[in-house]
Amino acid sequence: MPVRVLLVDDEPLVRAGLRAVLEAQPDMEVVGEAADGAAVIPLVRRTRPDVVAMDVRMPLLDGIEATRALLRTVAEPPKILVVTTFENDEYVYEALRAGADGFLLKRARPAEIVHAVRLIAEGESLLFPASVRQLAAEYGDGGGNRAARAALERARLTEREGEVLRLMARGLSNAEIAARLVVGTETVKSHVSAVLAKLGARDRTQAVITAYESGFVAPG
Repeated sequence: MPVRVLLVDDEPLVRAGLRAVLEAQPDMEVVGEAADGAAVIPLVRRTRPDVVAMDVRMPLLDGIEATRALLRTVAEPPKILVVTTFENDEYVYEALRAGADGFLLKRARPAEIVHAVRLIAEGESLLFPASVRQLAAEYGDGGGNRAARAALERARLTEREGEVLRLMARGLSNAEIAARLVVGTETVKSHVSAVLAKLGARDRTQAVITAYESGFVAPG
């Protein structure tokens, strides 16, 4: 089955460019477009995308609020890929904190766009871990976020789960973590699922942000 993508951006040229890149792939399908975050929820319900590629800054409802509304309203929400002009942007970090699964620069090359959508759809590794680390270092409260620290304390991760979380923060995939820890991939998947469940995280990105903001993993 192809990866179904919904494009949300107030710039028609950006949507056209993304559509051209994605629809050139045999395993991808653009199922709809919107010019503002306010249109996301009804479109998601109608088109059932796997991934929403969404601009972080839009005139009526920006990508941060659209992400919050989507995750709050839709029972089985799609993955959310924030599309942005600037990499080191507090808006991007707030979108990730709100529940977006990763971000993509508008100037990215076609191969990078395709890779980002595939990686977000698969959800087995962190997209641009170095950039997420940099964002956490600048905007993540320096490990002093009380809510994140409380979430980590409540989680009571085992020693092995803590190891897995640290490797997730470095951007390693399940297969890479398995090789590093000399265990099976299915074992790693079980550990990752346990980490997400204990932290109350929607995906790897939110788990890693909690790890950074609690001080469990240093972003530097």
